[in-house]
Amino acid sequence: MTNFHVIAGPDATPAETVVRKIGPADLKDALSKGLDDFLAMPSHLVFLGLIYPLIGIFLARSAVYLLFPLMAGFALVGPFAAIGLYEMSRRRELGLESSWTHAFDVRHSPSIPAILALGLVLLIIFMCWRASAEQLYFWLFGARQPESYAQFFQDIFTTSRGWALIVLGNALGALFAVLVLSISVVSFPLLLDRDVGLAVAVSTSIRAVLANPATMALWGLIIAAALAVGFALLFVGLAVVVPILAHATWHLYRKVVEPAAPFAR
Repeated sequence: MTNFHVIAGPDATPAETVVRKIGPADLKDALSKGLDDFLAMPSHLVFLGLIYPLIGIFLARSAVYLLFPLMAGFALVGPFAAIGLYEMSRRRELGLESSWTHAFDVRHSPSIPAILALGLVLLIIFMCWRASAEQLYFWLFGARQPESYAQFFQDIFTTSRGWALIVLGNALGALFAVLVLSISVVSFPLLLDRDVGLAVAVSTSIRAVLANPATMALWGLIIAAALAVGFALLFVGLAVVVPILAHATWHLYRKVVEPAAPFAR
């Protein structure tokens, strides 16, 4: 029976990971392979069945002024939400059966405690972002909530306080995005690939960002732009954008981290 471990891997000696330098061409290739995975293992119908009910319930219970922060915050928890898609790409790479039902095979991973722990960290970061965005709005507009969407958009785009909210909110959101990108850009794929523990996975992700700052910044912008398009298309686009980005993330991990023999399932 696999020992329950979270921070460290199963061995007394921490696993070693080697980080490579990559460039924009590697991002393009990762996206191309992510698209290929999506076409070979389409999961858009599953995402449509999940996205609309969840987003509908979530947004219906939220204040108008929190709609944008909540949509932007999707990128903060996205790396964890896409864990099943990483697994599908991993299985396809190994030549194993890889239909969308195998996304749930993640539960058998020896790294599942570390995966859940990192997912919890991202959830906490998301909650901090939500609270920060709310406090920023209250600081600029007070506790008064807009009576309608029309009034909200008028307040945002026709007042100095509204433009201050846009500038400061985006700057604040960028800080949270950089934090999440740094600790998770390759963490989840690494945990699926090797039973290294949370500490090694996060440190490897941070080293990957530090070794490739410009390329990783470009990757973050690609993710943000793709998700923005997905939301702009009344969320329908997310059913295509999210799987492609998730599959591409697996291939990006393969380019950034030197391979090692996968552990046995």
